[in-house]
Amino acid sequence: MSAGRVATVTAASVLILASVAAAQTPGGDPNVATPFGEPVEDQRIFVHGLFDQFEGRIGETNSFKWDGQAWIGTDTNRLWLKSEALVDSSGTVSDGLHQILYSRPVTTYFDAQAGLRLDLDSGPSRVWGAFGIQGLAPGIFELQVTGFVRDAGHFAAKVEASYDLLLTQRLILQPQIELNFYSKSDRARGIGPGLADMEAALRLRYEITRKVGPYIGVVYGGKFGETATFARRQGESANDVRFVFGLRSWF
Repeated sequence: MSAGRVATVTAASVLILASVAAAQTPGGDPNVATPFGEPVEDQRIFVHGLFDQFEGRIGETNSFKWDGQAWIGTDTNRLWLKSEALVDSSGTVSDGLHQILYSRPVTTYFDAQAGLRLDLDSGPSRVWGAFGIQGLAPGIFELQVTGFVRDAGHFAAKVEASYDLLLTQRLILQPQIELNFYSKSDRARGIGPGLADMEAALRLRYEITRKVGPYIGVVYGGKFGETATFARRQGESANDVRFVFGLRSWF
């Protein structure tokens, strides 16, 4: 093959390859996908909800407890709603704590949160400012640490931690602990300063599906200091152990 023909074939090949490459680049045909697929949609709105506790409690007195949370937003900006309360056999609602929070990730595993806490139950209502973190701590256990502030120099803190221990792919043992601290007394709500109360639980659930898991367990509830004194004056126990049964679900 002559040098002229080689040059002609080479030039034609370069032109063909260039036209194909141009058609596959973002500046080419807009109807043709890029070589790496469609761009990632990182601003999509998602919704997630979790009822971590939806349970009956059996002890000296019977009660019902719910504890759940839900969020809506993107991977970086989310609006949270958290709610928990305890209803006794007489219909009295106590420990009603509800939060509306905005969150953004601050590390790979933790989100910073800020917003409002509303104490709404059968007792006097309270409104707090709230700020904290939520995520996965080393050891891969769920951790929530939240601080609260309201008028007259009242401060509070809530610490929650739990861990899912997989006994099998469906049978899961979950230890959990919750601590509540307050800087000042609130006699109307039966709260004293310092460590006011704690709750330690051990729940065993069986996940019928990944989204639905009935469980049984045992819960210890303790009140301390002035909070325990307020409870005894109301004829309540400052320390009790209850058996629980319930359903954990999410969407």
